[in-house]
Amino acid sequence: MTKQTVLGRVTQLAKANINALLDQAEDPQKMLDQLIRDYTANISEAEQAVAATIGNLRLMEQDHREDVDAAKEWGDKALAASRKADELRAAGSVAEADKFDNLAKVALGRQLQSEKEAKTAEPTIASQTVVVDKLKSGLDQMKSKLTELKSKRDELVARVKSAQAQNQMMDSVKNINVLDPTSELSRFEDKVRREEARAMGKQELAASSLDAQFEQLDSLGDSAEVEARLAALKTAS
Repeated sequence: MTKQTVLGRVTQLAKANINALLDQAEDPQKMLDQLIRDYTANISEAEQAVAATIGNLRLMEQDHREDVDAAKEWGDKALAASRKADELRAAGSVAEADKFDNLAKVALGRQLQSEKEAKTAEPTIASQTVVVDKLKSGLDQMKSKLTELKSKRDELVARVKSAQAQNQMMDSVKNINVLDPTSELSRFEDKVRREEARAMGKQELAASSLDAQFEQLDSLGDSAEVEARLAALKTAS
């Protein structure tokens, strides 16, 4: 995966409008689950590519520092050789002085080469630094978007469960007798009253039978009294 491809995909994914995607989805939960899987895979892939890009940038920066350090080192060597040549020339050792001047020239040539290499790398390092910063920012946005996706998915799942619970409750309510429950009590009360009426009827019937027996007994008593009085009359005459 090239750096431009990585940058393009990171930017595209980071700008994805989750709400718009949800509006177009037939099954938002499944779509979110798939998006989360895709985002996770893309983030992992992008992280590897970005890590490689950062690694290459760090190598260029390291080479640049080495070129800068080498330029300074060769400059120091050129200065040291030049001073030595001046000392030898002042002492009359012209041949030795020329030797050190030549060394100074060689060192200056190396210094110039190192400076050119460092200068040539600077624009590339600068542009790569911008790319790396954008990639890092894009990755941060992708991770933030992934968190948003997971939050949306969790919210949606919670809403689905709540709706299912409400539907289940409403289905249960449909199976409940919606009539006034006191009607059942009224019917039971009527039954109790009928039983009570039967009991009172039996009691009344029993009482009537008992009264009849006592009346019969009283009638027998009166007959006995009449017979007794008749017998007394006969005895008296």
